[in-house]
Amino acid sequence: MFGAEWCRDCRRTKAQLDGLGIEYTYVDLEQDPSAADVAKDISGRTNIPVVLYPDGSHHVEPANSDVESKLRELSLI
Repeated sequence: MFGAEWCRDCRRTKAQLDGLGIEYTYVDLEQDPSAADVAKDISGRTNIPVVLYPDGSHHVEPANSDVESKLRELSLI
């Protein structure tokens, strides 16, 4: 997951993943500004969060229901 602490959607998605007990890597774009280019290459957009899934798909600014649906599809929850 690519995000920043100032981003409300990022905090919400991060809290959802934590609450579900999902293991993930959090890339803080404030700590690593060059990672913003990686997130943009993945999504084609500059919006965050960018959630990258193990199957190579991604969501940009996803609703909790979108994240949950994808995690179920991947049998991660």
